[in-house]
Amino acid sequence: MKTYIDSIGIHNDIDENSYLAHLPAINFLAKGEKLDTSAPVTIFVGENGTGKSTLLEGIAAAVGFNPEGGSRNFNFSTENTHSKLFESISFVIRAFPKDGFFLRAESFYNVASYIDELDKGIGGPRIIDSYGGVSLHEQSHGESFLSLILNRFCGKGLYLMDEPEAALSPQSIMTLIAKMGVLIEEDSQFIIATHSPMLMAFPGARVYEFSESGIEEKDYRETEHFQLMKSFMQNPERMMKYILEDE
Repeated sequence: MKTYIDSIGIHNDIDENSYLAHLPAINFLAKGEKLDTSAPVTIFVGENGTGKSTLLEGIAAAVGFNPEGGSRNFNFSTENTHSKLFESISFVIRAFPKDGFFLRAESFYNVASYIDELDKGIGGPRIIDSYGGVSLHEQSHGESFLSLILNRFCGKGLYLMDEPEAALSPQSIMTLIAKMGVLIEEDSQFIIATHSPMLMAFPGARVYEFSESGIEEKDYRETEHFQLMKSFMQNPERMMKYILEDE
């Protein structure tokens, strides 16, 4: 099994007037800390607004992926809202992948539209054939996610995924996990921002929890997400009563 990015850091000062300066995770890295990403799977987990997706977007742009999602060959922008963080990202790179993709849940619609646009009037093999042969817009959200992952992710690749569980049922998440296992055996590396305890439990994954204190490596069982979900599933009625009474 091969990995491509061994560590991630920030080598430039962050503009104190930028919103990035208010993200504890970014400030943590800007002080010279680095994230060890030498495992086949690295997980970013934490509450909304802690900087998981911002950092993943910066990594994606820094390695050459389209910030809205896609491969290095995707060149579109529906709205230029990505940060300049990619200019400050530094890597320790072990090798260069032959394949790669940035799967971003919030802008997946734009990726699907771009593929359809590229295939208009094309002669010969269609691009969509590499994604299962059916327009991603002609499938449910979850089906299109899985179609992309099962058909487009080819191995020997670096795959970045931002909240892939957003459209997936628990059964589909298990399908994703199985596909990840196959791809890792084929020399692939994953860096994933997620809220899913199922993905966090991937064997050997390095889990980083983002919080107001910065970034801390943890066993997935120690993360706030896992503990909260465990408490809920052990006694849903009690948790519902607590939540509703608290309101």
